Amino acid sequence: MIRPVLVVCQGYISPSMRHKQRGKIQMVRGVQENLVSMALINWIAAAFLLISSTFIAFPGTKAIGVNYGMLGNNLPTPAQVVALYKSNNIDKLRLYNPDSSALQALQGSGIQVILGTLNEDLQMLASSPSFATNWVATNVAPYAESVNFSYITAGNEVIPGTQANYVYPAIQNLDSALQAANFSIPVTTSVSTEVLGVSYPPSQGAFSQNATSIMSPIVSYLASKQSPLLVNVYPYFAYSGDPQNVKLDYALFTAQGVVVQDGSLGYKNLFDAIVDSLYSALEKTGQPNLDVVVSETGWPSGGGANGATIENAKIYNNNVIAHVNGETGTPKRPGKSIETYLFAMFNENQKPEGTEQNFGLFHPDMTQVYPVDFSS
Repeated sequence: MIRPVLVVCQGYISPSMRHKQRGKIQMVRGVQENLVSMALINWIAAAFLLISSTFIAFPGTKAIGVNYGMLGNNLPTPAQVVALYKSNNIDKLRLYNPDSSALQALQGSGIQVILGTLNEDLQMLASSPSFATNWVATNVAPYAESVNFSYITAGNEVIPGTQANYVYPAIQNLDSALQAANFSIPVTTSVSTEVLGVSYPPSQGAFSQNATSIMSPIVSYLASKQSPLLVNVYPYFAYSGDPQNVKLDYALFTAQGVVVQDGSLGYKNLFDAIVDSLYSALEKTGQPNLDVVVSETGWPSGGGANGATIENAKIYNNNVIAHVNGETGTPKRPGKSIETYLFAMFNENQKPEGTEQNFGLFHPDMTQVYPVDFSS
């Protein structure tokens, strides 16, 4: 019997180093506002690179987006990044923190944006309604007319943990602040699969004892607002942590038949099994109809760890896209498309060395790491 080992990321810094990376999120500075000529040069450079390179084709992206991580000192400017998204018809983006230069670049782009809070701001967002009001006034109000915010996420992967108790009141305060400012933007949070105490078989999925008391009021609140729960799903870490029992073809969507039979439901890939285990956990908390958004999934193309190769990364991400865009859903919820965000846009050199620096679809020079077909 295959038991997925669900190891995923802390914040957006590290899928495999949840308890090791607790530092402040580093941000990449954008072009200085007063250097107009430099901004023009950046736009011209972006256009040149986009015209002269072989691009990934993204027509009809449907439910697929891409995470925009900024932990690198050699990344393109936000203006260039937005141009890269648009040139490839990527119309969904997740931004982990309210970086002003990125938000400015996204104005008028038409890209749907998931905007996150810093994890270190959760305590103040939870305890101070005025802090939440100021957060909205600073990070949402100036951009709301020209940036298409799809969700605001209060924290990333802090449940379970020392900051877990801040998430629910932070969601409430942010929601109240947004409503007071007349913004209809759903507020939610993003969790890792560490919230699950049982994940195998998928029908037995349940929140852990430590997570249940935190998750129950959150998912009830989300259901009352018809807002989704965001979850980061990494079959790669299940495979790399237990390759004897978690087979590579099951993790890569390449198994030729059912690998796990769970009652009347058969699973051919681990992605669906993980998502359905979360659906089962939601059912056990009385929320069988709550929607789930996969806010991160990906596969490293290098770094020396088990299974971290360009070929595997190419296979996984292409198959995720085909699966999600095919609108087949999961065995538990067939035919229901799952909004999914690939991790991540770029290889980022300020992450820990190894696989952490190799999750990108693009190199920092905006050339592709491997071909990805978003037209599936």
